[in-house]
Amino acid sequence: MSPFNKIIPRLARLADQSEGRTTTREPEYTVKPIYELKENDDAWGLTVHLPGVTKEGLDLSVEQGLVSIRGERVWELPAGWTQLYRESVGAPFLLELEHDNTVDADKIRAELKDGVLRVSLPKTEAVKPRKITID
Repeated sequence: MSPFNKIIPRLARLADQSEGRTTTREPEYTVKPIYELKENDDAWGLTVHLPGVTKEGLDLSVEQGLVSIRGERVWELPAGWTQLYRESVGAPFLLELEHDNTVDADKIRAELKDGVLRVSLPKTEAVKPRKITID
């Protein structure tokens, strides 16, 4: 398999563990945010939809081949209002993306704007495609 295809959602792997294997997922994380993962020659681009989440309620970390995004969406009902219906849940969330150390952790950039987290995960030089000159 190409190293460009190695970054994969860890939660998808954890779902496969229902076949008798033990899960390592922390049970307090009950929601998986909606996300999109794309790739070009230089980086992976991760877009995570997090309506109602502030920067202070968000934690992005990279360690040992794992990109983790965790936080909590909190919905507060204004005084005098009664909740009738809500599709979005206010709950802790966790999204983990596993890679084979092809992400250059020192160059990762993230921005949260209008409830959308955009993360640039640059590839290490070793996995970037290169054109070889023939002598």
